[in-house]
Amino acid sequence: MKSNAYPQLYRLAEQRYSCRAYSDRKVERDTILTVLDVARLAPSACNRQPWLFLVAESEEKREAILGSYDREWVRTAPSFIVACGLHDEAWHRGCDGKDHTDVDVSIAVEHLCLAATSLGLATCWICNFDPKTLSEAFELPEGVEPVAVISIGYPADGTEAPAKKRKALDEIVKFC
Repeated sequence: MKSNAYPQLYRLAEQRYSCRAYSDRKVERDTILTVLDVARLAPSACNRQPWLFLVAESEEKREAILGSYDREWVRTAPSFIVACGLHDEAWHRGCDGKDHTDVDVSIAVEHLCLAATSLGLATCWICNFDPKTLSEAFELPEGVEPVAVISIGYPADGTEAPAKKRKALDEIVKFC
């Protein structure tokens, strides 16, 4: 195994973490668009791209997010992106109808998180929120589901990525 075979990607994967303390520095709109452009490039089943990213800019939308996930740390995040899945546009496996919306949105969200890390931003991928609250606040139509909320911003001073606690390769890989 060569962890240095892809040094830039490996370094990004090491540095990316779930940040729970942000500075109050605003993330510029162009920077958010740059990060979202990388998410746009993510692969999806049959290239359906069943996603929509909502950048919560208004105080009303921000409060809806805070109300859907009531944790004190999240209030420090200067920006939020709600990653939505478009179920009617997603690929569904033929043999059993499995909907791949969540898989496709997840790939795009991780692209977003790695792009943010490369720009010195931090993110936290939040799934423990009330989807009904967000669906109502963002007036999402039937078939559009909030899959994840991503807090994004500059990490607070003194914040750094914790050491990764991951299983060894021989615990997760089996050659058959």
